[in-house]
Amino acid sequence: MRCSWAGTDPLYVQYHDEEWGVPLHDDRRLFEMLTLEGAQAGLSWITILRKRPAYRTAFDNFDPKKVARYDATKTRTLMADAGIVRNRLKIDSTITNARAFLDVQKSFGSFDAYIWQFVGGAPVDNRRKTMKDVPASTPESDAMSKDLKTRGFRFVGTTICYAFMQATGMVNDHIAGCPARRNRR
Repeated sequence: MRCSWAGTDPLYVQYHDEEWGVPLHDDRRLFEMLTLEGAQAGLSWITILRKRPAYRTAFDNFDPKKVARYDATKTRTLMADAGIVRNRLKIDSTITNARAFLDVQKSFGSFDAYIWQFVGGAPVDNRRKTMKDVPASTPESDAMSKDLKTRGFRFVGTTICYAFMQATGMVNDHIAGCPARRNRR
């Protein structure tokens, strides 16, 4: 039985089956997921999934070098884009985070090398029986959030960080019996 949060929406089911929990090591995709998880704050994940194509267009396919150069004119354009969440703080944080992301790449060689250190470089295979067993945060997401914030990242609270860890396969929180769980070990 699939994780219950995936529901029956075809887009959600596809995301659950093909993306969620798959270990991700591509820096551009990691920046995309960090941005989308931050954009999701206060909203449903399906809302963000539906807007993802527009986000990719609006944010230059999440190229952090391009996003880091955005100015006030580009911010106004983004604020007028109905295809994305038009929240000034979230848009500004994406630009700020792109700059911090580039600094991390410079310091660690890649964002991947930096971010995966919070789980010792390999996925944590949790053995959750039900969705009720899945926490909103962990000591690892607490540490990640704290460190990201010291590096200037925004919209990276511990709950957002844990959702990011789940989405990028840093942790495997597919419940026991979920077919996708077997594919993530």
